Amino acid sequence: MARILSAAFVVLAITTLAAAGSDKSLGTWKLNTEKSKYTPAPLPVKSLTVVREASDGGVKVTTTGEQANGTQINNTYTTKYNGSATSVTGENPLYDTISVTQVDANTLTDERKKTSGSYRATGRTVISDDGRTMTTTTKASMPMGSSSRAF
Repeated sequence: MARILSAAFVVLAITTLAAAGSDKSLGTWKLNTEKSKYTPAPLPVKSLTVVREASDGGVKVTTTGEQANGTQINNTYTTKYNGSATSVTGENPLYDTISVTQVDANTLTDERKKTSGSYRATGRTVISDDGRTMTTTTKASMPMGSSSRAF
């Protein structure tokens, strides 16, 4: 039986914002847990930093942090914004592929899957017009009992 989860992560506090092309998502983003929501509560992530760097017509994304249960988050992927599935490497228990599409200069959509499991998630990331706030909304389905494993 699958369970639907929703998460809205509002990420403020840009420590670095690269000025490159029309991709406003490039830079270093830190999760603001005070402004984040998770259904069902509580928020399963204690800390999260996402570094997005331009890479050969796409983006290299490195994510580090800690889940609420103490499990470390450390994964990376490099993708183009064409919707093709890309492998995610590192410590990531829920998904091992992601496909990303750029809707416009401020909006990305993605789909995350576990190739040998039932986890599937879709996400929408929006960068504010001033480039200072990234908001990610994710809807995921996963087997019952695994909601404490998050990202």
